[in-house]
Amino acid sequence: MGRAMKVFILAGEPSGDKLGGALMEGLKTLRPDVAFAGIGGAQMQAQGLKSQFPMEELSVMGLVEVLPKYRHLKRRIRETAEAVLAQKPDVLITIDAPDFSLRVAKLVKAASGIRTVHYVAPTVWAWREGRAAKMAKVIDHVLALFPFEPPYMEAAGMACDFVGHPVVAEPQATGEEAEAFRDSLGMLPGAPLILVLPGSRRGEVSRLAETFGQALVPVLAQRQNARIVVPAAGPVEDLVREVTSQWPGRVQVISAQDPAAKRAAFRAADVALAASGTVSLELAAAATPMVIAYDMNWLTRQIIARMLKVDTVTLVNLVSESRAVPEYLGADCVPDRIAGALLDVLEDPGAQSEAMALTMERLGRGQEDPGLRAARAVLRGLEGH
Repeated sequence: MGRAMKVFILAGEPSGDKLGGALMEGLKTLRPDVAFAGIGGAQMQAQGLKSQFPMEELSVMGLVEVLPKYRHLKRRIRETAEAVLAQKPDVLITIDAPDFSLRVAKLVKAASGIRTVHYVAPTVWAWREGRAAKMAKVIDHVLALFPFEPPYMEAAGMACDFVGHPVVAEPQATGEEAEAFRDSLGMLPGAPLILVLPGSRRGEVSRLAETFGQALVPVLAQRQNARIVVPAAGPVEDLVREVTSQWPGRVQVISAQDPAAKRAAFRAADVALAASGTVSLELAAAATPMVIAYDMNWLTRQIIARMLKVDTVTLVNLVSESRAVPEYLGADCVPDRIAGALLDVLEDPGAQSEAMALTMERLGRGQEDPGLRAARAVLRGLEGH
């Protein structure tokens, strides 16, 4: 390619903005002549993107929230596709947010031969495998975060590269920072520090808070000098402070404005009780053993149970191909079972070490930065195109 490279890139939520920022940085390293257009948040804008409209407009979760904004969203999808077609980029890169990005890709594909790359594979290995075949109609190439995903995407007819998970590139606290954090809480030597992570969405926190609080009662009865630390996600910080005020023991909430304290708490903790999700990978990165628990409303629980194809939803278990991390989902998400598991982990803190280390290794720790790997994969795909 002799001429300057043009990339149209779009993300719809903060996690996608983070992936996009690292990918843009990687592309600039490998192709200094690259020019970007598209939609993104602060991290993509820091790499030189002028967002066509605020990314926050796309961060809508759940059907109930989407419906009132549907017409507006539909207009944004059409506008974005028109912008892509007008600019004729070498590649359209869509990041996660499938409700928005795959609709844009569909309109672009219907009217052009522009190459489409989607970053973050759908979780077809867990449920709704038909999504991959549907996606293959509009996406040429997938960048996957998990090493077991490429065969699923390739079977559906798309090229797919595993590029490493961003969690492996995140900074970790030092042992000294962890010690200083324990000291700041006035903890006695050998007293257990219990990290509690009840989710990052209001619905999750509301649903799990009481169960998590009750699960701590028998733990604190046996480990009276334990301290509870709750790092709050930004959108739910007020709710977390409110619900944890009803919990037993001395609870310390860490503000989302203090990422250094969150990192130190992850490193210092003896065990974590966490809602299911990517947080299990963050805990594994900090080598913090965990218990995973999650519940949905009854109807969702029935639907998911029928559609689920795997016997664990915890990413550490899936990536390490072990079942080292105990999980309590749906009807099993009850205080006494969770409490028993927390006490078991405190008794045998090393039981998950191997699975956590293997997870990090398989996700690319110690290898090239995921943003740079993703950029290489995009360029390789274009050369072969």
